[in-house]
Amino acid sequence: MNRRIEVMVRSQFNVPQDYNVAIGARKPSNIAGFDSLPITLSRGSKSTPVDFLISSDGKTLARLETFDLTKDPASSIDVEGRPVRGNPNAAVTVVNFDDLECPYCARMHSSLFPSTLDRYKDKVRFIYKDDPLVEIHPWAMHAAVNANCLADQSGEVYWNYVDYIHAHGHDVTGEDRNVTKSLETLDRIARQEATLAKLDESRLNACIARQDETKVRASSKLAESLGVDGTPALFVDGERITGVVPEQQLWLVIDRALRAKGVEPPPSPDNPAQPSGGGQ
Repeated sequence: MNRRIEVMVRSQFNVPQDYNVAIGARKPSNIAGFDSLPITLSRGSKSTPVDFLISSDGKTLARLETFDLTKDPASSIDVEGRPVRGNPNAAVTVVNFDDLECPYCARMHSSLFPSTLDRYKDKVRFIYKDDPLVEIHPWAMHAAVNANCLADQSGEVYWNYVDYIHAHGHDVTGEDRNVTKSLETLDRIARQEATLAKLDESRLNACIARQDETKVRASSKLAESLGVDGTPALFVDGERITGVVPEQQLWLVIDRALRAKGVEPPPSPDNPAQPSGGGQ
């Protein structure tokens, strides 16, 4: 029996040949007709225990994974103090973990604004969290810190800066890819936005000079805890969207979230609502 179980586990889960599969002792389970069966996968000093279920008659092996619905971190992402685009009291919240140097993030940003915002108007609010991939994007952290310096004074100016950087990322990088020049460009753009909006320039300059990464790193750590391993990563009322997806797919997720809140989403562009009355 143990050999049959081992062969089944190896084949169904593609267990590498150099891993050992150890079958533990059966224990009572909460599932009628099944016992709990611990199986340990190991190689060298590393081991991973996995709980299976086996039927009382020994004919069926099952894998059951449980999730605590009261402790889903994606449904309660901390957005306190973050700038909001859209209706602050909207029914649905879209949180985007963003990297200002990431070209894929720029593509997603251009999809969210203006078309997705225009489509949903006051029904959805958009909030960005920072997740700069510093290993491959040398000026992303600096851009995130500057954006937060602006956000400390004005959410609107924060969004203006984010819009500009995502639209001009290639210009910030420069043809010679000189990081020092990129950082100077980011600072210049931040100061220009502050001047146009009549922000406190002394306060901004002090914040830019300080380059405090604390908030950004905390946001990146949150992203890691949520299993985010690349950007962009969106959470629509907790439902995750990874990478750049076509607008129609994004809208399907937002529509689902709206209906769950009892809000009817706008009609699809491919299937506009028919006028009431009249017709043949």
